Amino acid sequence: MDVPAASPFDLTGSVALVTGGNSGIGLGMADGLAAHGADVAIWGTNPDKNERAIEQLGKYDVELLSVVCDVSDEAAVVDAMAETVDELGRIDSVFVNAGVGGGARSFLEMTSEEWRRVMSVNLDGAFYTAREAAKHMVARHEDGDPTGGSIVFTSSGSAEFGAAAGQHYGATKAGVNAMMRGIAVAHARHGIRCNSILPGWIESDMTAGAFEWDTFVKKVMPRIPTRRWGTREDFAGIAVYLASSASTYHTGDIIRIDGGFHSF
Repeated sequence: MDVPAASPFDLTGSVALVTGGNSGIGLGMADGLAAHGADVAIWGTNPDKNERAIEQLGKYDVELLSVVCDVSDEAAVVDAMAETVDELGRIDSVFVNAGVGGGARSFLEMTSEEWRRVMSVNLDGAFYTAREAAKHMVARHEDGDPTGGSIVFTSSGSAEFGAAAGQHYGATKAGVNAMMRGIAVAHARHGIRCNSILPGWIESDMTAGAFEWDTFVKKVMPRIPTRRWGTREDFAGIAVYLASSASTYHTGDIIRIDGGFHSF
């Protein structure tokens, strides 16, 4: 993609990190960022999926990095952030996207182990990732770099609307929205803006089972004004915007990419 050099959406020279960037929404973000000139680091737990994603992004003339990282492991996140900065020189935008779905049959049958499994990735992992990214961005700012940075969380409609067996998942996604606002307030002085993206029903590994269930499709599709599921490509544009200089006054916001689902 040829982006005019004068465009605020020319990301040449910037570095973006996408956790969970080897498939689904994360890969859609990574593709958009690379297409607009950003060097991109992808973190994921599956090395084969990481490498397939890197191969897909290889069509762009940018630097790419694959890092195997379990974001629920604090030490692994600290090491992966240091490796990413060492390999790519800096990090300008971080898309805190890695997550797992809930697996409980009901709230009454939800075990402590299931609760912690979801919390450890979706909330603890998001905290570790955002904290280490913010440390890097604040340090750059204190060294005289005025560019700041962008931290973006992937949230969910479950943060605002009840899901019968997804109390733990919804709690994590409400938690990242609260964390996002706190970061936005605390670190605007360092040139850091922080926002959340709230997806609707998107085609991904996490939603594949639901989309194969006829009853679900018949009930949910009529509630989507655009009358289609979202795709990973729908997240390329918002990622580019939030990584670009066009969004430097946009912070503390929850941005819905949902085909109108949560408005109907």
